[in-house]
This record gives sequence, structure tokens and C-alpha cells, in this order.
Amino acid sequence: MRAYQVQTANGVEDIKLIDQETPTIAADEVLVKMKACSLNFRDLLIPLGGYVRNDVRPIIPISDGAGEVVAIGDAVNNIQVGARVAGNFFQEWIDGSMNDAGLHSALGGSINGVLADYFVLKANAAVAIPEHLSFEEASTLPCAAVTAWHALVAQGNLQAGETILLLGTGGVSIFALQFAKAMGANVIITSSSDEKLERAKSMGADYTINYVNHPDWEQEVLNLTDGKGVDNVLEVGGVGTFEKSIASTKVNGTVSMIGLLTGAEGAAFNLSVVFNLLRVQGIYVGSVEMFTAMNKLISEQNIKPVIDKTFTFNDSLAAYQYLASAKHFGKVVITNDQ
Repeated sequence: MRAYQVQTANGVEDIKLIDQETPTIAADEVLVKMKACSLNFRDLLIPLGGYVRNDVRPIIPISDGAGEVVAIGDAVNNIQVGARVAGNFFQEWIDGSMNDAGLHSALGGSINGVLADYFVLKANAAVAIPEHLSFEEASTLPCAAVTAWHALVAQGNLQAGETILLLGTGGVSIFALQFAKAMGANVIITSSSDEKLERAKSMGADYTINYVNHPDWEQEVLNLTDGKGVDNVLEVGGVGTFEKSIASTKVNGTVSMIGLLTGAEGAAFNLSVVFNLLRVQGIYVGSVEMFTAMNKLISEQNIKPVIDKTFTFNDSLAAYQYLASAKHFGKVVITNDQ
């Protein structure tokens, strides 16, 4: 089969297209024919030497894939050949709290991912795709969508009427916009692009802030909330936005720490966390249980993931480069052309 492989820490340009044997499966696993996969910011970091605890090489990259089950292990009785599935980001996080084994089971980082003609999933971590979604749409769910769900619902306990702040218009933020509006919340979203902000507004965003025009955007957030701040910030920026996110959050509110688009190293202590009784919650994708609950809402509300651009398997490195350009609104997808 064809597969892309991260062999060095020299960057995306050094990812190799190789030919290797189709993987065999254990008794509790399924073999999936990859139909589509989607990229996350994390996928730009894996070829540079790893991501948190993920520093395994050589490795097949990308965590988010959807496809058709073509073989099942001898002990599998919950999935049939022909089923349409997506893989949970963490293959060993089924429900409850994360543990150390779960942290070392991330597709495309700790273990082989999905950028290949076929990929292997644990049967209990292969999640049925909502019927109204294509493989391309379903491939966008495992990381970005589940992360947004974890932050808003599983940890954030989102309630109708609350106000959520979203930073940027990447995958996590756009899914969060869709989920928050479906559940009756108010949404403030930021971007450097007025065009992207208009698109977000057309999707239901209540307020938009261009952070280039308003570098002190946290003050704009306070102005829009009568000085109170928001209930939950999905903090995808990292060190460059963390202080502003804290300043944007109401008393007893939550800062959901998700990403590091602007960097990972910086001051971690802020007295506002104490004086405003804030909860700073780390969010690292989610469990099969969260994925399944999220899919229920997606099906009930007929939610369609936003795909910015699609590339063919042979043009996978171009997809990486497009993601790195930060021109996208929503998700970047790779389809399998064989």
C-alpha cells in the first residue's frame, strides 16, 4: 500500500511517500480503507520532532481519518465489514478520565496514523460516522470537533444563553461556533480577516472582532459583554493570547487551554485567575464517549463540517503547505484517489 512516513525532524518537506505491506490486525482491531483524512495544526509539528509526548519516528502521520472497514479481528463483534467509521484520536481513551496509556495512544503521533491507503483501529475506538456526512466531512471530526465538544460540553457544561469566545477561524473554532449556536449560546469570534469574520457571522456568530484593527481585543470583548466577560474562552493561541483570554473571562468563568498557535513557552501565573476564581482547564482532544455524544448532536441538528479545501492523496504535501499558510477557514482535507 501507499503511505506517507515521517522519518526525520526536518519538516514537512521531508515527509516521504513509501510503499509498504498492508498492515495486519490483532483480534481486537479493524482494518480501514482510508477514504479521506484531515489536517490539524498538530500535523505541522510532528515532522519537526514531535508534539508533547509524541516523538516516534518513523511514523505514518495524521490522526483524523474516515473510511470503510474491510477486515475485522477474530474478537470483534461490534463492527461489521463495510461499516463507515472514523478513528478516535486516542485509541485507548474510551470513557472516563484520561490515563497514561491513553496519552501514548494518539494516532499519527504515538502510533501510526491514517495518511495511507489503509489504517488500523482498535474496534472499540472506531466510531460510526453520522449518516448524513460524507467521508470527507466525517474525516474532520476526530481532533478538532471532539476538542471543541470537550471544551464546551464535556468540561464546559455549556448552557443556552452563555457567551463563548473563539479565537480565529480554524477547525476547532468553527466547530465550536456550530456547536455553541446549536445549543443556544452567544458567540464572539476573532480573526485578522474581515472576510473570514463575515463568513463566521453568516454562520451565526453574534459578534466579531478583527484583532489587527483592535490589538487590545480583550477590551472589545468586555465592551460587548457589558464589562462582565465571557463564560468560556477556547484558548487556541498559546502564550501570545493567554493573558488576553484571561482578561476576557468573567468571574467564575473558564479558560479552555487547547492550542499553541502563537507559541508554547511563557508566563503561566496571573493573579486574575485567583481574584476572578477562574478555571483554567487543559483540553486534549477527547474520548470515544465524547465523540459518540457529539455525533448525536451533529445528527440531530444536521450539522455539516466546514471544509475549506480538498487535496488528493498524491498532493498531500501541498495540503500541509496550505494549512501552514493559515489561509483556511475550517478544515483542510485529503482524499484517497484509489
